[in-house]
This record gives sequence, C-alpha cells and structure tokens, in this order.
Amino acid sequence: MDGLTPDLLVLQLFTGLALGAIYVLLALGMSLLFGMLTVVNFAHGAFYMLGAYAGLVLLGMGFNFWACLIIAPIIVGSLGMLCERFLIRHLYGRGIDYPLLLTFGLSYVLVELVRIFFGTSGYPVDTPDILQGASDIWIGYFPTYRLFVIGVAVVVLTALWLFLERTPYGLIIRAGARDPQIVRILGIDVARVWLVVFGIGTGLAALAGLLAAPLQGTSPEMGSTILAESFVVTVVGGMGSLVGAVVAGLLVGVVVAMTSLFAPEMAQVAIFALMAVVLLVRPQGFFGRAGLMS
Repeated sequence: MDGLTPDLLVLQLFTGLALGAIYVLLALGMSLLFGMLTVVNFAHGAFYMLGAYAGLVLLGMGFNFWACLIIAPIIVGSLGMLCERFLIRHLYGRGIDYPLLLTFGLSYVLVELVRIFFGTSGYPVDTPDILQGASDIWIGYFPTYRLFVIGVAVVVLTALWLFLERTPYGLIIRAGARDPQIVRILGIDVARVWLVVFGIGTGLAALAGLLAAPLQGTSPEMGSTILAESFVVTVVGGMGSLVGAVVAGLLVGVVVAMTSLFAPEMAQVAIFALMAVVLLVRPQGFFGRAGLMS
C-alpha cells in the first residue's frame, strides 16, 4: 500500500476504462439484440472470438490493421445475419428460451469449427507499429494502444447514437422494437430491419474481439470468459438498454482494474459481487425496464 500514489490510481483508472471499452462494445451488441429482438444471444462470445480470428486471417493475407477494423466486423456481421435469417428467425414469438438454447448450441459449433481449422493453441496478434509504446497523459505514461481502444469505443458509440437517433432507418429500428405490428401496417419489412440489427450486434462483438486480440492474443476459448462478463455488464446496466451497457461496461472495467490493484485474486469475484449488489437494490439494472424479461 505504501507504493500507491494518486498518479498510479489514475493510471489504473485509465486501464479500467480501456478494459471497459471492450466490455461496452460487446455489451452494446448484446443489448441491441435484446432490446430490439428480445433475443438473449449466447453465441455473442463466439462472434467476439470470430472477430479476432477474422482479423488474424486478414493480417496473414496482407491487409493492414486499419483495414481489418472495417473488414472483420463486416465479415462476422454478415455471418450473424445468415444465422439470423436461416436459424433464429424461425424462433421469434416462441418464447425467449428457444433462441437462447439455439444460440447456446451455435456457440459450441462455432468454437469447434475454429478448433478444427486453427487448432487449439492461441496465436498472438501484433500491435500496429504506430500504436506501440506509451503516450504521455500528463500524470504518467500510458500504453498508446489502450488509449486507441478507448477512442474507438467513443467513435463507435457516437456513430451508433447518430445512426439510431438521426437517420430514418434508425427511426424504423426503434419503431420496430416498440411496435412491429404498426411498422408492418406502414408497409415496412420488419424482418429486414431485424436482420440489419442482428448484423450490427454481431459486428460490434467482432470489433471488440479484434481490438482485444493485440492485448490477449487469440484462442478458441477467448469468448467464453468474456461472455459471462458481458452478461454481467448487460444485467447491471439493464437488459436492452444501450445507455446502461455503456455505463455498466465502464463501471465493470474500472472495478476489475481497481480490484486487480488492491486484491488481484478477487478481480473476477468483484464483477459478480457488483452484479449481486445491483440486483438486490434494483432488479432491472441501472436503466432497465421492469418486466422486460417476462
């Protein structure tokens, strides 16, 4: 404890924000799918993993990291759209358990396919040269790549907000989530709207996986652990709430970072302790609506 200084605490706070940025991107996709489609996507961690592997393959083909940030989410988002069109769409209206079980099985299929094609060993992903090293943030030096991850999360959040709030298609998506029957009466193909939403959600998961790859490498199991953590973020923020996903994602990231500083062995336990406290005080989460799961 004697070595703790205000500068160290602030640097650890930034570490938590960088981790929280990954949680935010992953939980945003999950909350978007649940808020718009009422689908609890248990394959979200697998799509996160596929984003990292898609980036790995693209880098091996000669693409640079900047191109991978665009291409990998598009590839994985397109795969997500295929899954929605030919698998999940048939289960709408049958209760929340049906798509949950289907995506649970789908996650195992995707992980096993990756093991078959890439093996069980993980692969490192190099940080782009321009993002290596550390940057001066006035109170000390902080890894440049982690600052970049925070910046990407801010850009994606801003773009998603502008898309949903300031574009005609965003208005259709929000209307389709509230009352799909009225949207159908107006002559809009709701199925196409849901297809796009699923593609955006899985694309965000892929982007999170690609951004995390230089920090932790790639492995077929990388989505399993973070899936549980992203569910914690989604539940704490409120199922279906995009604002809740942002607030809870940053909060969970900071909690993990600070706990790692004072009691590293309790870092993972702290996440679930936070969820338990929030659910005891506010069962629907920070910004969730009561009865949404019923």
